[in-house]
Amino acid sequence: MKVTAVAVVIWVVFCVAVRLGDVRAGRSFWFRARCRIASLDLRFATEHLLDDQKVVRKRKTELGGMFSVASWILFIGLLTALLYQIIMKRSIEVHRVKPTNVSELKSFSNDMEFHITTISSMSCSHLRGLDSLMIGTPGFIDYRASPLSTYADYACHNTTMGPTISLKCSSCHVLLGDHHISWKFVDLPDSPAAAVGFRFNLTARNHVRNKHVSFVSGTLKPESLPCDGPKTFRGPDMNILKIHLFPQRFNKLHNLQLIQPLLHDFLPGSSFSEVSDLRASLQSSLNGVVNTALQIRYLSDYIVETDNENVFGLVGFLADIGGLYAITLAIFLYFLLQCEARIKKLQHEDSLMRDIRSQRRAQQHWDKLRKYVNYTWGRSNLVVKSRSHRQHGSLRIGSFHGIGSLHKNKATKHIALYFD
Repeated sequence: MKVTAVAVVIWVVFCVAVRLGDVRAGRSFWFRARCRIASLDLRFATEHLLDDQKVVRKRKTELGGMFSVASWILFIGLLTALLYQIIMKRSIEVHRVKPTNVSELKSFSNDMEFHITTISSMSCSHLRGLDSLMIGTPGFIDYRASPLSTYADYACHNTTMGPTISLKCSSCHVLLGDHHISWKFVDLPDSPAAAVGFRFNLTARNHVRNKHVSFVSGTLKPESLPCDGPKTFRGPDMNILKIHLFPQRFNKLHNLQLIQPLLHDFLPGSSFSEVSDLRASLQSSLNGVVNTALQIRYLSDYIVETDNENVFGLVGFLADIGGLYAITLAIFLYFLLQCEARIKKLQHEDSLMRDIRSQRRAQQHWDKLRKYVNYTWGRSNLVVKSRSHRQHGSLRIGSFHGIGSLHKNKATKHIALYFD
């Protein structure tokens, strides 16, 4: 659209510059350029200011040519933008929620990876208690503990930001109930357990068609929490990251099934915002721990189906083209009418241009005829009578004598030259 606007402005400026050029009785380049611009009047070539008492006649004006080309430039620019929009945004993504059953849930098989980094100066040597998986709701009869190794591979890696807990599950299936995984970092000699935030990276990949990945990542810092000032996480209360897993089916990708992980909520645990309180905590063995837990919940009652729907049809496309054509025509027709109504000189510019062309054409014909007569009979045989011998608006050249072809025919011929 910017290129289109620039092109229209350049064309209008060029036409104005051509109009300011010297005409020189139709012999200059500027006059020929103006005639060429007038010949481009294809959209407004008619009587612009209609009069009921006159016959509507075809008019090709310089102003009409300028606005015709400008309207075509704008129309082509708008049409290009429409085609780009159709190509890039010809469809929209539609999400539908569908109730599910156990058999459909069993068909979901994803490779999932959870990476939780505790932003601190600690290392994996501070880690304790990462070995069990709690399934169910605490306090209910179905609540039980299982070895974490039976469900996923886990490990700890030291990074520049702090220790990273990695949980990897190959070909995981959707399980019912809530899952809880917890661990803690404890104080070591000359290395207290304290953290300033958490970074997470949750990834799910189809086990068979692993080209597509569904993931979410981010950083949890005190600045992003509803609190005043910086905080240091330390103490017995647990920092809980609530993760929801959505089963999704992508119909546009041949029924690709992916589990979408999402960090639903973060419940901060024990923390200190005052320097004095933090120093007192560092000297107490009761607070020498950073507790962290993942609460994983499968939202398995529904499946989100994703599909693409085309929003552009043939009828809509043709209607858009017609609308763009009408808009460009109306815009420049309005400009044309305003210019001709406010500047009276523009109403008769086509007549002036035709008069100049007619005079120039008549002069060229007269010069050609003079050259022909001079070449055929010689300059000495051409006798032009006085203007007083003009009859009925014409100048008559007298008879030519001594010409062999005329003596053979034994007749006297006169050449009448008419000029303005």
